[in-house]
Amino acid sequence: MQTNTTPPYSSLVALGDSFTEGMSDLLPDGTYRGWADVLAGRMAARTPGFRYANLAVRGKLIGQIVEEQVPVAAAMGADVITLVGGLNDTLRPKCDMGRVRGLLTEAVERLAPSCGQLVLMRSPGRQGPVLERFRPRMEELFACVDDLAARHGALVVDLYGAPSLSDPRLWDVDRLHLTAEGHRRVAEAVWQALGHDPEDAEWRTPPPASLPPGWLTRRVADVRFTRQHLVPWIARRLTGRSSGDGLPPKRPQLLPYEGPAV
Repeated sequence: MQTNTTPPYSSLVALGDSFTEGMSDLLPDGTYRGWADVLAGRMAARTPGFRYANLAVRGKLIGQIVEEQVPVAAAMGADVITLVGGLNDTLRPKCDMGRVRGLLTEAVERLAPSCGQLVLMRSPGRQGPVLERFRPRMEELFACVDDLAARHGALVVDLYGAPSLSDPRLWDVDRLHLTAEGHRRVAEAVWQALGHDPEDAEWRTPPPASLPPGWLTRRVADVRFTRQHLVPWIARRLTGRSSGDGLPPKRPQLLPYEGPAV
């Protein structure tokens, strides 16, 4: 019988943007769950008194994460800190990648000494034409993540290289956020990276093949996506507004957590 010898972690703090907030893993009460909540639920099931904070806010740029979230997280002294940021910057019409790398470096240098284990990620990217123009920036960001992890002893969870998470079926209708199943797979990836025995050894494998939707169904979906999601997203990018303007962190205090152990 396989025995998990991974020492229990007693606390988790998650930093980032909409990806870590949990969009679009919508719960019946209108709030979002997401991979960090699922991961925290699993960890809480193993460790009595487990504490969890989630400082993520949708739309945040890396500069805002460094200014608003990093000092708070560093002061919490958590066993595990996850940091995913910078991708929103790469999707802006104008992006200074040198500045993004510098801010990400600042974040890692402040967080790594303040926790037991820092976890970084190569964010997932779905297939499709909209993101293709930004892909070089994304890959430059991920190269920086790899370099920082090697220099500061952080773990890197490679979601970008996972075939399952590039499958359009694991993405919501806005084509920017993962479905509940996508978030579950991310939680599994981080769970394994932290040394736990797999609960889903096949999380990288895409769902079974299915018949693709017909031409008319695809065109109707494209029109709906453009009207409801793409045009408002472009408008926010051009005006400097964010979907998270004025919103508080998801779970701002490091408190005992009893969440979904799924």
